[in-house]
Amino acid sequence: MSKEMNNSMSKNMRCENYREFFNADYLMGPNSLQLLDEMLTKYPLKEGGRVLDLGAGRGITSIFMAKEAKVDVFAAELWISPTENAKAFEKWGVSDRVIPMKVDANEMPFAEDYFDAIVSIDAFHYFANQKGYFQDKILPYIKKDGVAIIAMPSLKKEIEGPIPELLLEWFEGDESEINLFHTREQWLKILGENKGYEVVMDFDMDCFDAAWNDWFESGHEYGVKDKQFFERGLRNYLSFVGLVIRRK
Repeated sequence: MSKEMNNSMSKNMRCENYREFFNADYLMGPNSLQLLDEMLTKYPLKEGGRVLDLGAGRGITSIFMAKEAKVDVFAAELWISPTENAKAFEKWGVSDRVIPMKVDANEMPFAEDYFDAIVSIDAFHYFANQKGYFQDKILPYIKKDGVAIIAMPSLKKEIEGPIPELLLEWFEGDESEINLFHTREQWLKILGENKGYEVVMDFDMDCFDAAWNDWFESGHEYGVKDKQFFERGLRNYLSFVGLVIRRK
């Protein structure tokens, strides 16, 4: 095995060191650490940088970045208590590098040109599916030559016409949920007109199966339900898209 291949395999397995998080207490969907590990393997963060973890959930992605990338992280999450996340940061010895915050992605309380990177793992699609959002609400907070690193669920093919019955059942009958899911090509259109930024990388992610399988095995009731949907063919519609976008 070549040194290059060995290094690549080692990097891709970093999230295995955090297996204690692969359960219903921490996972809120497909394993965000699998997604983050792949993104940072393909586009590493610069050590010592200031990073916004937008949609940090229970903070495990923030812990990973602080320890593995050695960056300072603002763990921004709307629905999980910062006090609760702070306990995990203290336990893992990263409280000096990670600041837990309650943040609404539509009203960010930060200075412009502040972050070397904004990272959003399995969250961006919930608040950014409107044209102009990225340029108006995200880009101003990234330093020149800084990046946005995004991983989110996507569709293999854009849905035209009636929503397939299996998808609609997965959405629990809420047709508006389809607005959160798009193909990689459509997401690039939603980002806007490339004013002030360039898309450095866009790809369908390799860890799709691993991320979902960890969720299925987490013990979470929604993980169990999602596994049943996958067995009925849901995976035929879905993918995960990875984006790296640099501010000019």
